[in-house]
Amino acid sequence: MSLLWRDRIQVFFAPERVDLVRSYRAIKPRQVGRHVVCERIPGVPAWEPALTLLKQLTGDGAGAEISIVISNHFVRYAVIPPQSRIETPAELYAYAAFQMREVYGERAAAWSLSVSSWDPGTGAVCAAIEHTLVEQLQEFVARHKMRLKNMEPYLAGAFDHWYKRFDNSRAWFALIETGRLCLASLEDGAWRRISNQRMWHNAEDGLLAALEREALLFSARREVVERVYLFAPEYPELNLPADCGWRIIPLQNEGPAPPHYPHYLPAVVAEAG
Repeated sequence: MSLLWRDRIQVFFAPERVDLVRSYRAIKPRQVGRHVVCERIPGVPAWEPALTLLKQLTGDGAGAEISIVISNHFVRYAVIPPQSRIETPAELYAYAAFQMREVYGERAAAWSLSVSSWDPGTGAVCAAIEHTLVEQLQEFVARHKMRLKNMEPYLAGAFDHWYKRFDNSRAWFALIETGRLCLASLEDGAWRRISNQRMWHNAEDGLLAALEREALLFSARREVVERVYLFAPEYPELNLPADCGWRIIPLQNEGPAPPHYPHYLPAVVAEAG
């Protein structure tokens, strides 16, 4: 089958939701999107109900090309410092694995790692996802005879989509989804720090507290008013106090997001899985 004629399935995979957009390739192409929620089941991994739901939503996906974005709830990140002596992919992977163990301890041994584009002068970012989840998703794709185009963490996909809009010398990038805040800082093209944390308070309080903490811990604040590039589609009204020293630049106003990314929907619109 020509790749030009494959149906395309795009998925956002999160603990209590699956957002799926399917593009049917035909004489008259059409696109169908679904946002479906599910409940966690005590005693089982948080991803299992979502995987069951994904299998139901996909139906007959044989021959389709599928892309899966993994919620930051399922991902752990670490900045990989520059290292001029790394020469091969194997050395890079070993270095990234060492850095992940330094940050997260021996539990990192149960994770599948992926590393962003490597630069000896600026380093990279390593993302880790539970190995069992990666295996289960790959097995699901193979069993349904689909073609896996990519499987990527939410931070990686969102950053790649918008990074050209960031300040070239300095950027704070905040990515918020239900119950989770991922905050990254970059300077002169290099990643400085990534914080990926549960969001216990409301979104405004959680974001402001995280920004202040990161700036204090790492002496990272330089301007009287710092700009924060924010993508928080589930919180369309989110803003910070005018006198707090931070100014939000909402990325959802900077151009359309990929259609399968989470977005605000009134409760009556969401389906129950």
